[in-house]
Amino acid sequence: MMDTEERTEDSAWREVGQQFQSLGESLSRAFRSAWESVENRQHLQEVRVGLESMVREVGQAIDEAVSSPEAQRAKEEMDRVVASAHTAGREALDHSRPYLVSALSRISDELQEIARRLEGEKEDVDGV
Repeated sequence: MMDTEERTEDSAWREVGQQFQSLGESLSRAFRSAWESVENRQHLQEVRVGLESMVREVGQAIDEAVSSPEAQRAKEEMDRVVASAHTAGREALDHSRPYLVSALSRISDELQEIARRLEGEKEDVDGV
């Protein structure tokens, strides 16, 4: 379950993504409008080259951040936490298995006893 800080951080990153999407939509509308003018087309071509460069640089920065030692340590720590949780869950299951088997066996015995009694009552009713 996420704590408040994680939800706030997720919300902040979601907002960043939405702002980039909104910026892209605004730029797209502006370029479409400007493209209608022949003299603006040359300028827009230059802007396009600049934007493509910006996108490449942002992508590279993201790739570098993801492959940074800090990101790798965070991933390794998350892997350890997941492995530890898996091990703890397995140990809890292994520990509880005999109790579960015993409880199911008792339930089965009780159900068999109830079935025998019901069959005996049925024979008494039918035999009477």
